[in-house]
Amino acid sequence: MKPMPEATAGQFRRLARSVNNVPPLHLLAGIGVVLGCLTVATPFAFEAGGDNAFMALTIPAGLLAIAATRLAERAPAHRALWLIFGLGIMLRAYALLFDPFLSSDIYRYVWDGRVQAAGINPYRYLPADETLAFLRDGTIFPHINRVDTAVTIYPPVAQFFFFIVTRIGESVTTMRLALLGCEAVTVTLIMLLLRRMNRPVTRVVAYLWHPLPLWEIANNGHVDALMVALMLLGLWIALTGHALRGAVLIAFSVLVKPFAAPVLAGIWRPWDFKLPLVVIAAVALCYLPYLSVGWGVLGFLTKGYLTEQGISAGYELWLLSLWRLVFGAHQGDVVGYAVLAALVLMFKGLSVARKSDRTIASSLADINMLLLLALLLLSPNYPWYFLVITPFVALGGSAPTWFVSIGALLLSEQLDWDFYIPRTVSKSILFGGLLLAWAFVAWRTRMRRTTEAGMVP
Repeated sequence: MKPMPEATAGQFRRLARSVNNVPPLHLLAGIGVVLGCLTVATPFAFEAGGDNAFMALTIPAGLLAIAATRLAERAPAHRALWLIFGLGIMLRAYALLFDPFLSSDIYRYVWDGRVQAAGINPYRYLPADETLAFLRDGTIFPHINRVDTAVTIYPPVAQFFFFIVTRIGESVTTMRLALLGCEAVTVTLIMLLLRRMNRPVTRVVAYLWHPLPLWEIANNGHVDALMVALMLLGLWIALTGHALRGAVLIAFSVLVKPFAAPVLAGIWRPWDFKLPLVVIAAVALCYLPYLSVGWGVLGFLTKGYLTEQGISAGYELWLLSLWRLVFGAHQGDVVGYAVLAALVLMFKGLSVARKSDRTIASSLADINMLLLLALLLLSPNYPWYFLVITPFVALGGSAPTWFVSIGALLLSEQLDWDFYIPRTVSKSILFGGLLLAWAFVAWRTRMRRTTEAGMVP
């Protein structure tokens, strides 16, 4: 390889020095401008080029959020926060202008709230059932997915939320505004936790400028926003000295989406039987209003979702699918995988619960690891399931968390576009990258410890 010409090398050095001399706030503003342009272009790119165009714009936006987080730590906090919040709010207001274009789940939320307002158990009838014909309209009903194949899948705390919000207004916009209200709670708690850990509150930019919550909450309006808000509120209460109260709120978050369940291990102490009993009681009380349908309260989950998502057959479980590529499929391998995955999660959860280091920072890092492990083992098919880890890009900002939260956008792939990337490929990039990121972090930690040990006289 030819050495770089001296003139060219000098130009690069001068460019590097000039960039270093630019105030971090100005660089942060420049990133914000580029991020804003990408966001403005995204809906039109999606309309023209489908989900591949969507990914082509949102993944670079995620990389910009990483750069913004590093710059925000060096910028004057007061001015940086005005910029961070101003752009974050404007981006969300813009996303609200467009109908949801990657998911129709929010229409089911509004429908479930309407059904409950009519005094009907949402777990009892399919939306297409003639019993509910009087509730149909031309705005919500035509967009409900699985209208004639599935009763609602959403747990009771999500159902309470749907009912309350639709009493304010039975529209997609009202529901999305309510979910943005949940996001406001999440952002507030992120800042409180950052202050408690003595970390720059400007790190909240990692969440506010991240494309995953922007599009999956402000545009698509996923109820995971409620799950994350309840999870963080429970964590804040538990990690500041009130474990049982926090456990109740985390249980509520699990009854929005079960993906928050591993968080309970981060606040539990071995042989503390009060916490699991409180969680069980909270779950039972929440299900009580819907028990008129018996086991039907589990909704579509036991009647098709596990099959539809390829979990029962195992072909959408990424690690199992890799095993099958090498050793082939065998009878009972799904059950074996489920048992092994449960044991791995249980072992990791117990190791977290038994740790003596219970500072807020270490507890959040352990919870982050548990959530990433659960996502790896369950390997969900949709990007919004990964919203559960997005607060941790601000709270911890580890390489695995950043990689997975941005890589989740690869799962935006839809089958109805001409150029389709098989989900196995997307998941291999996503979860293979997670394993590599974990390996890199472990190697870097080992090297640092070796260096520190070598410096000790």
